[in-house]
Amino acid sequence: MQDLHNKIALVTGAASGIGRAIALRLAEEGMHLYLVDIDSSQLAEVVSEARRAGVISVGRQCDVGNLEQINTVVEYGLTRWGKFDLLVNNAGITYFGQTDEMSAEHCEKLLAINLHAPMHITRLLLPTLLSQPEAHILNVASFYGLIGTRRLAAYTASKFGLVGFGESLRAEYARTGLGVTTLCPGFVDTKLFATAPRSESRPFSKQPPAWMLTSPEKIADRAIRGILRNDALVVTQSYAKLAYFAKRFFPGVIDFANHLSRKRFGKQTIPPPTEEERRNAA
Repeated sequence: MQDLHNKIALVTGAASGIGRAIALRLAEEGMHLYLVDIDSSQLAEVVSEARRAGVISVGRQCDVGNLEQINTVVEYGLTRWGKFDLLVNNAGITYFGQTDEMSAEHCEKLLAINLHAPMHITRLLLPTLLSQPEAHILNVASFYGLIGTRRLAAYTASKFGLVGFGESLRAEYARTGLGVTTLCPGFVDTKLFATAPRSESRPFSKQPPAWMLTSPEKIADRAIRGILRNDALVVTQSYAKLAYFAKRFFPGVIDFANHLSRKRFGKQTIPPPTEEERRNAA
């Protein structure tokens, strides 16, 4: 998209973090906003803040992990606005810890919010997006959608899927006026990890070190630039780029690092699950 002014955007997960920052940056660019989030109180604050930029801003509470709620919210948006020019698939949750300790319920919830919701919302909005002279989809993934890591297997799987979804959409609609950008930030100073469920039986630190964090506002700036330039993939912080290129051009490096970790700290022995853990996993 070459011009965002007076266009209309739908942003999920807009009440906080990266979603909030992107929404407010879009408002600065003159875009009218349809903002969606499960947290209605924080969402109302973002809606009010966006309006101060002089744009029309409407918020709707929605659990994007619920298919019926998605259908209702999208239907309302199309009735209210008539069209959309930009879709920002940002809503997401995570889980930090051993995969064998993750409940089936949370695994399904994570995949529903992180992967199934963007796919479903995109499918519903494609007719209106494709009918515009130019339109865009921004999928907010993660650099963990480019490189796998321990203790985040389900989250990583969902983001790998979102990266592949964006890449496929971009190829599928390359001859139309629809652009697709996948945003893969490194660690961002949000509540994503601080509020994430985790495996309590093992004392893993889940908050990234401060030097690796960047602000949601910086990520939003890079996202807007990616939309305007129709970038296929946007990887942000330098360490994220380094890890991505290391895996891409030297795929054995990361596996070798994991091998060294095993030699240094010894083989990890995981105790058999308790009866309660078996029931929770069922």
